[in-house]
Amino acid sequence: MPDTSRVSLIGAPTDIGAADRGASMGPEALRVAGLAQALRGRGLEVADRGNLPGPMNPWQPPHDGYRHLQEVLAWNHAVMEAVSAELSQERLPILLGGDHCLAIGSISAVAAHCRRRQRKLRMLWLDAHADFNTCEVTPSGNIHGMPVACVCGLGPSELTTLSGEAPALDASSVRQIGIRSVDQGEKRLVHDIGLEIFDMRYIDEVGMKRAMSEALSGLDSHTHLHVSFDVDFLDPSIAPGVGTTVPGGPNYREAQLCMEMIADSGCLASLDVMELNPAFDEHNRTAILAVDLIESLFGKSTLMRR
Repeated sequence: MPDTSRVSLIGAPTDIGAADRGASMGPEALRVAGLAQALRGRGLEVADRGNLPGPMNPWQPPHDGYRHLQEVLAWNHAVMEAVSAELSQERLPILLGGDHCLAIGSISAVAAHCRRRQRKLRMLWLDAHADFNTCEVTPSGNIHGMPVACVCGLGPSELTTLSGEAPALDASSVRQIGIRSVDQGEKRLVHDIGLEIFDMRYIDEVGMKRAMSEALSGLDSHTHLHVSFDVDFLDPSIAPGVGTTVPGGPNYREAQLCMEMIADSGCLASLDVMELNPAFDEHNRTAILAVDLIESLFGKSTLMRR
């Protein structure tokens, strides 16, 4: 289990898998919003590893159903190596995206680490989108709409085998929270593979507390909890700085409760913060909110709690 008091920030400044330009500026926006200082203020030892290098975005149309597959692969190799290095030092990696295609490399590294350490893996996918497209059903070819499918074994072999095994993790290890936009072809794939999804209708019906209790059920001291946090999980009224806004997401208090309950589990061991796009933001407002929520993942709460 990584030492949760020792965290490493890894910047991945690319929008290689996205529909819009600008997520490449996400890591710096989070730094400007004071992420490292906020975590140090919580007593954590923070190492900022800087930004990973990778290919420029050629901004080309899809080829055989994928946009920029080779560039996406290069970025994910770099991410996987960087995340693996931190995990091997018993540090908690925080990947600063960048678009959500980078989660393929991050989750592949975590999955391989868990296999080596014989630990159970649970992944929480906080997102407005299911991100379970394949080249057969994608409306765009953008690989940021495919990472969950890839880590569950559906996609190009270059990406599905990054962890050394395909699938990198079993679909039963995935819990998706806040989903409210699923493409037509995705719906069938998600249903067929049996993903456990706590969509916004379910959260509206039962509340965030019950949804998160169910999503976190079964965790124990042998579980590595990976959280992949797409900032478009949040309602765009509070978080406009993303490329693909979808109305009807969690409000501030719902998002805070979600993060606080993850912190309460004591199992958080790796984190992605993805799709922050300063080009669509207002005075870095979304990055500041993201830093606030990340603090809650590391134990910030209104009162001291037992």
